[in-house]
Amino acid sequence: MKAGSTVTKSRSSKRIAGEIRAFCEAHTDPERVRKYARYFVEGYDAYGVDHTLPEWEAGRKEWLAQLQQAGLPALLDACDLLVRPGKYEEVFTAIRFVADSSEMYSPEVFARIGNWFDQGIGNWAQVDTMAKLVLGPFLKRGVVDVAAFEPWVASPFKYQRRAVPVTLIELLKGTDDLTPMLRLIEPLMSDSEKVVQQGTGWFLREAWKRQPELAEAFLLRYKDTCPRLIVQYATERMDGAAKQRFKRSR
Repeated sequence: MKAGSTVTKSRSSKRIAGEIRAFCEAHTDPERVRKYARYFVEGYDAYGVDHTLPEWEAGRKEWLAQLQQAGLPALLDACDLLVRPGKYEEVFTAIRFVADSSEMYSPEVFARIGNWFDQGIGNWAQVDTMAKLVLGPFLKRGVVDVAAFEPWVASPFKYQRRAVPVTLIELLKGTDDLTPMLRLIEPLMSDSEKVVQQGTGWFLREAWKRQPELAEAFLLRYKDTCPRLIVQYATERMDGAAKQRFKRSR
């Protein structure tokens, strides 16, 4: 019975992933792809589906309901199938499915979706949406703690590294203790990838809004060694006099 049930759930995952892919293929719009491609210097592999279509939203809700009824393994299997090809709409559908299933969160689910960076996560929009809708809630609900992101800081995948500071932005609103977060991002202060530098600077800018003295002290330690893009983003909201403090020493 258990083996048969597993097979049935696997078939449900493949069927629903196939239905989503077929919908996207049937609603391909090359003009929309060209319109939005300019926002993604790393490439934009998309169908060009108009997400405002009523049938798209209705279908998404129905597919999600079927997967939730089939159970967590079926839902995660379907999400893996959607993420692997790396198509923009399919990846976002997987992110939304997990975001709308937060009652199923566990450390094991966190580890499972962490594998997506090795499969199909391929641009900043996917990372930032995942950070806000999925990864942030894992932290805020206490399913995992900041330490769970330590392996991500050393990930070979730049978008997984970017996910760390961008996710921490979501945690800033609920804590006054920045020290563990600053300690976590320290290795990223020498990251060579632009998208990681932008995410790190963005986090520091938001941290500065809440605890300026602590954030400034941290940034001053690295201002002569970190990429200037981090400093640019981190000091963006400071006045001219304050920014002068973070110029590199001659």
